[in-house]
Amino acid sequence: MPKDAPTLRRPVLRRRRLKVDDVNVVDKSMMKKAVGGTVVGNTMEWFDIGVYGYLAVTMGAVFLSEADASAQLIFSLGVFAATFLARPLGGIVFGRLGDRLGRQKTLATTLMLMAGSTFVIGLLPGYDQIGMWAPVLLVLMKLLQGFSTGGEYAGATTFVTEYASDKRRGFLSSILDLGSYMGFALGAGVVSILQLTLSAETMLDWGWRIPFLVAGPLGLIAIYFRLKIEESPAFQATLDAQEENAASGNPDSETVPPGTLAMIGLYWRPIIVAMVLVAAANTVGYTLTSYMPSYLTDSMGYDAVHGTLLTIPVLVAMALCIPLCGKLSDRIGRRPVLLMGAGSTIVLAVPAFLLIAHGPVWSTLLGLGLLAVPVTLYVSNLASALPALFTTASRYGAMGISYNFAVAIFGGTAPLIMQGLINLTGNDLMPAFWLMATSVVGAVAVYIMKESANRPMPGSMPSVDTHAEARELVATQDENPRLDVDSLPFGVEGTGAPKQQDS
Repeated sequence: MPKDAPTLRRPVLRRRRLKVDDVNVVDKSMMKKAVGGTVVGNTMEWFDIGVYGYLAVTMGAVFLSEADASAQLIFSLGVFAATFLARPLGGIVFGRLGDRLGRQKTLATTLMLMAGSTFVIGLLPGYDQIGMWAPVLLVLMKLLQGFSTGGEYAGATTFVTEYASDKRRGFLSSILDLGSYMGFALGAGVVSILQLTLSAETMLDWGWRIPFLVAGPLGLIAIYFRLKIEESPAFQATLDAQEENAASGNPDSETVPPGTLAMIGLYWRPIIVAMVLVAAANTVGYTLTSYMPSYLTDSMGYDAVHGTLLTIPVLVAMALCIPLCGKLSDRIGRRPVLLMGAGSTIVLAVPAFLLIAHGPVWSTLLGLGLLAVPVTLYVSNLASALPALFTTASRYGAMGISYNFAVAIFGGTAPLIMQGLINLTGNDLMPAFWLMATSVVGAVAVYIMKESANRPMPGSMPSVDTHAEARELVATQDENPRLDVDSLPFGVEGTGAPKQQDS
């Protein structure tokens, strides 16, 4: 090379630096509205599940009065199962709408459908009035309930996790399941009060309608609060990016939600992980909520009222502990708490069923309490761990598919599977072994899953509670092990970030 030839230098690419304007600072008043508005929907959903589950015998007698008792019960349980069959379709439809039109609008729609269909059930005439049209109308309303419920939990968890700060996401999201199990306990309590205060004839005549009619005014109140919520900051930023990219003729695959089949192709691994976790958690959860009343009545000799009443204090205590476990996951991580849930199921399932089979009320309550331990550890983390498996543009849709298919296959069928195992083997401990098996597979899924506590959601910028935390995060970004600056979507969800990285 000639001595005087100019030296060519490569351009030095500078790493994009996180700025204070990139960090989302949570609006605390709107956060409270978001949590409150979503909790009421979850409470209503589980209130209806509890009411119908505990009124199964009565509903069969009202809507199929000319059949024998066994056929009435089979019909009523079949209607209950139909609700779960409709959930996956609702998850797909509302998940797609939620990723395209917005979380807030979609969640308001699901709540309207759920409250309306529950209220209408309370108005339906029975078999003695309109014959076969009565069970047909009941099935249609339950299918509509299941369809709307398919978009409820997936949307609620997506909405709250996108609103919450990174360090409090576990606690705030777990409040959703506090509402869920309090709703179930409330439904069980209302049915128990009616059964204790009204005669069997009165319950068949009109008493069964009261819990369903209560959903009307409760639904109106819940819809009012939900309509007051604004769109989540993370999703609103993604919508803004979609509009800007569309205007420039440069669509970005990170901000545009793919079609359902394309989304499954992109996220099939996290979808499977989510389904396994939901299956493990809901198998234990539905054992406690849906199977135990029947188990206590059919196998343990309790009457229907006491079979219901024994589960209520356990459900209330468990519901109050759920936020504590959510807060624990913010401290030590989602994976350790979920592993504790799987491990406690494996260790406590057999002792729990042995205590329940022992006979006295104290041992039954203790056995139910042991089952509540893994349920608390599991469900307190699902609402924060599952949405963190997916990016913002596809989160609602992917959650709708993974959660609802898993619940339909494993949650709604849990009582049927466990009773079938007992009938097949004659062993009353078979339900415990089934719970242990599902949690072994669940533990494998937790091991595969990435830790998400105290980290930004995929496709989102960091979220904090105060401006001081935002400044501290920016100042410590180079040594913060929970912050991968290179993976942040600069220009997609940062409020003040440029569209292209610095060079």
